[in-house]
Amino acid sequence: MGHKKVVFVLGPPGVGKGTQCRKIASYYGFVHISAGELLRRERQVRNSVHGELIDSCIKDGKIVPAEITCKLLERHMEESQQDRFLIDGFPRNLENREGWSRTIGDKVEVMFVLFIDCPVEVCIERCLNRGAAAGSGRFDDTIEVIEKRVATHLKETQPTVDYYRELNLLRVVDGNKSEDAVFEDIKLIFNDY
Repeated sequence: MGHKKVVFVLGPPGVGKGTQCRKIASYYGFVHISAGELLRRERQVRNSVHGELIDSCIKDGKIVPAEITCKLLERHMEESQQDRFLIDGFPRNLENREGWSRTIGDKVEVMFVLFIDCPVEVCIERCLNRGAAAGSGRFDDTIEVIEKRVATHLKETQPTVDYYRELNLLRVVDGNKSEDAVFEDIKLIFNDY
């Protein structure tokens, strides 16, 4: 796969990971890979081996098994001619981290982990607004699913954030600002790399 570098981008549901990743990709020339988007696309592939499992995980607000997500991420990176990637929404738990280490970890350098932080209540409101927007394509932005996703984030993703903090790989920005203000804070981090 050659020497590829990644920045993991984490944060609670609705914090603006996708929005900020698009800005970073455009400004700094990274390839943006949304783990959630890859999984949502895979569940729609006709005769997908994993489609049904992915579908039930998403509807239940659960994390898809790492083996599936890592294979999709690796395939997407291999198909790209680029060498710098933003991986949005991954790794979300210990199983994701271990799966990454087993399948891709020795082939890719993790530059750092960008964590966009924001109060949960604000994120829930953003998700509901996004889900109400015509054409959002997010069937999982209902209050029932959002609450499950937030609970999963607090229980499973927060320990992953703490893990990267201990490795001194975590970079945190306040996501409770305007899109442009958050991006200005993010630029201060990326300008160091």
